[in-house]
Amino acid sequence: MPFLRPIPFSKIAIVGLNDDKDTILSVLHDLGTLQVEPVDKESLAQIGPGKMNERQREVADRLVRFRGLLAALPKPGGAPPAPVRFEGLDQILRATETIPIDEEVGQLKREDDQLTTERRGLEQTVMLLQQFSQYTGRYDELRARNGIALFGEGDSEDVAKWKEQLPATRTIQVEMRPIEDDRVRFLFAIPAADAEAVTRTAAVHRIQLFGVPSGVAGTSAEELPRLVARQTEIDRRKSEIATRLSAISAEWYSRVAALTEALEIENRKFDVYTRLGSSDRGFVLQGWVPKRELPALRSALETSVQHRAELYPVTTTEEPPTFIENPHGVRRFEFLVRFYSLPQASEFDPTWVFAFVFPIFYGLMLADWGYGLVILGICLWMIQGFPGRTHLPKGLKKFLTSIVSPAGMRSLAYALVPGCIIAIGLGLTFNSFFGAQVIPGYNSPIDPLHHVGPYLKVAGFIGIGMVVFGFALGALKEYFHHRIRHALAKVGGIVATIGLAAFGLGLLAHTQGGPTSISFLGPVALIVVGALLVAFGEGAQNGLMGVMEMLSHVLSYTRLIGILLASIILATVINTVTIGPDGHSGLIGGSAGMIAGGSAEVALKAVLFIVLGLVILVVGQVFNLVLGVFEPGIQGARLIFVEYFSKFYEGNGKEFHPLKTRRVYTAPLYRPAPPSP
Repeated sequence: MPFLRPIPFSKIAIVGLNDDKDTILSVLHDLGTLQVEPVDKESLAQIGPGKMNERQREVADRLVRFRGLLAALPKPGGAPPAPVRFEGLDQILRATETIPIDEEVGQLKREDDQLTTERRGLEQTVMLLQQFSQYTGRYDELRARNGIALFGEGDSEDVAKWKEQLPATRTIQVEMRPIEDDRVRFLFAIPAADAEAVTRTAAVHRIQLFGVPSGVAGTSAEELPRLVARQTEIDRRKSEIATRLSAISAEWYSRVAALTEALEIENRKFDVYTRLGSSDRGFVLQGWVPKRELPALRSALETSVQHRAELYPVTTTEEPPTFIENPHGVRRFEFLVRFYSLPQASEFDPTWVFAFVFPIFYGLMLADWGYGLVILGICLWMIQGFPGRTHLPKGLKKFLTSIVSPAGMRSLAYALVPGCIIAIGLGLTFNSFFGAQVIPGYNSPIDPLHHVGPYLKVAGFIGIGMVVFGFALGALKEYFHHRIRHALAKVGGIVATIGLAAFGLGLLAHTQGGPTSISFLGPVALIVVGALLVAFGEGAQNGLMGVMEMLSHVLSYTRLIGILLASIILATVINTVTIGPDGHSGLIGGSAGMIAGGSAEVALKAVLFIVLGLVILVVGQVFNLVLGVFEPGIQGARLIFVEYFSKFYEGNGKEFHPLKTRRVYTAPLYRPAPPSP
């Protein structure tokens, strides 16, 4: 597992006999280490393009059949049975002919779908009849050849305005029936020619219109019992169908699932045929394989076809696919890296740095053990799958899911947990609990509010380290790609950044000498040399612009302290206004003492002030908590994406997609030999 790098790849070609093609593809599939690519033009000119196998259509047709069966059968509970091993396509096709349940399952499923559709229509009809139960006439009287009867519902004011805009015709009749909350329900009839105009104006005025339900002839009192009885009958029959399908599934599901999986694997192998080069007797296959898997692949080919296939390396300048493999904890941060862009195979993998730096940035900007505990609890709730989420307001759920998918939120929660732990630790060190000091008699010697200068210097040094490290990775990347001038430009970025840092620190410490002193000329010389190297590697115009960008990127890291101070100050202001700095003043603390010793009028005012203080305290702290969730995360990721990634990272990598299918119900045909003792 390489550190800071994606898995290295080799492009290979496999030459074999057509008689061994299916065996070789099965071995490659079961190994799952080769991404098949179309054969290059030079090889195609010698051997010709691959041809579609005549059995592919048969496999595709049977796959459609078994996918339908699998979708119709309910999945039985419990662990799946032992995987089934098929020796080849012929055995799979013969096994598909032994499944006799197609006709019965298809008939039951079609009947169930028809009953489901009918019941959905009955539910809508029953709801409509119940809503407009004030109409006591017969429904068959509402049907006419040249007219349309419609039910409607809306606010009384909207209905009145809509009524004024109806088409000028004497045949329209509107019957008003008030219901709760100033809403009315009504029944009206219009000529068929006016239907489009009427429904269009109704939509403009937020009025709901419903057509007269079909299949209903009598009154509501006559039809509702009949419809409810039919619903009960449908439910009974659907229960019988579900019971029968469960019985069939208990006997046949595992076999159907195994054959479906086997057919999907065969179909996946057939898809490779069009990427091959082929002749009357042999074929050529090309693809990408991780270098570490080459010995196992070579051994598998030698074992399976007795040296009748050859594996050759292919020299190419193509960009390999990207396969990043990190330890479990670091892998949690791949979500954020992929959110930006997947690294190219020839780039550095920034996940390790992200996993180390992002929690520190997040915890430093939050640095409060009250906020940290709450956000940590939210993260653990997200990781557990959002238990009890049905009790959340619908608007909040829509807002959260519109930001990122549930799976993405879970990955984000995993990434925030280390940052929350750091924030809790720093909050205890600073004695900061929702902006208040709750540990009696403890005044932190490193309180950020009273040590702003040192903290800004720390942020500056972090910025210098991140920018220099980014340039160093960029220089190594350019060197490995044999782009020496660009590598020198990255080295120039390192020299200029160090020069800018030395110059700035000299100014802050008031140790900067005169224009002829070493303390002045040294940093300036570094800046000039760095700018010249950048100009040499990337052009004269980029020299000066590059130096300005380096300065802005280093200074950008001071936002780590800016966001920390903003959060502390906002929480302090909220607490001071509501509770007071000593706990006995402010809207809440100061008003509490007025209740006991004052008049009834004074006590009432004090209670109102206490309520106002509680509202301000809760709303303000919730607002600051929301900022604590988003602002450190967004700004921490931005400092990495912009100020760090821009020095070496291009992204837009192509993800590695090997010839492989996840097996659950089938066993692999090829099993690698155990290592020799």
